[in-house]
Amino acid sequence: MYLIIGLGNPGKEYENTRHNMGFKALDALASDAGIEISKSKFHSLIGRGTIAGEKVILCKPQTYMNLSGTAARECAMYFDIPRENVIVIYDDLDLPIEAIRIRKSGGPGTHNGMKSVVQQLGITDFPRIRIGIGATKEDDDIINHVIGKVPKSEQALLDEAAAKTAEAVVDIIKLGIDNAMNKHNYNPKKNDN
Repeated sequence: MYLIIGLGNPGKEYENTRHNMGFKALDALASDAGIEISKSKFHSLIGRGTIAGEKVILCKPQTYMNLSGTAARECAMYFDIPRENVIVIYDDLDLPIEAIRIRKSGGPGTHNGMKSVVQQLGITDFPRIRIGIGATKEDDDIINHVIGKVPKSEQALLDEAAAKTAEAVVDIIKLGIDNAMNKHNYNPKKNDN
């Protein structure tokens, strides 16, 4: 069984922000797999189903970003998910918009949602998919960049990134994480040519 956690903030005002890319990617994955994410449990909205022949739990923490780890821990413990099958999806300022990067493990960096997840799970060796939302311009306010209104032209790129992330999750389950990394990871040398 896999637990796939998309990080974001609940509520209409955050729905289409850059900081909710984890939710957006999970919605794309759920749509493709015919899974409804609607059951309220573990401080989350969850959905159960099958992807690539494997049972999955899709989890959208409803604790707000900075406390995402509470929901992640409760869900992982209840379903007794092995750490290599806990996949966390979240936004990343350090990647260009639309780029994705899969990693097998690592620290949380500056992302408060991931800091909470790492702290609550007590481990760093679980897969994660970072979705690029692009860096702020030098004078831009980071908070406004991540939770502010997204221009229409950029929204289409974020929708595409969510769809690519959903494909990457399927490939992690179907092909294994190494193959998924080779297939989907953004590489500046390769991607900028």
